[in-house]
Amino acid sequence: MIKLLTSKTTGYVYAGIAVCLLAWWGYTHIYNNGYAAAESHYTAVIAAEHAAAATARNDEVERQAARQNESKAREAARIAEMQAETESLNQKIEELQREASEDPDAGRTAIGAPSVQRINKVR
Repeated sequence: MIKLLTSKTTGYVYAGIAVCLLAWWGYTHIYNNGYAAAESHYTAVIAAEHAAAATARNDEVERQAARQNESKAREAARIAEMQAETESLNQKIEELQREASEDPDAGRTAIGAPSVQRINKVR
């Protein structure tokens, strides 16, 4: 049995096994290093894309907030304008009602000149 373990053929077999193991180790080492390098590269690429997406999202939120604030300002100005118009119309109505109540010919069936003027103001 010792002669079999120490023979030249057995040495070649051992050497062949050693070469196969060394080749296998080299292949896996290179493969794993390449895989790790690719993993770190694409992890960085994905992180950069996520950061860009977050920045774009924040920019869009800021843009929308600015537009909403502009719209609210325009709306407030328009509401103030409409309230001023309403107040003006209310004053005209009160003035016309006052004039109508002071008109001495208010009970007549015919329309007088002051009544015509009041009607024309309403138009």
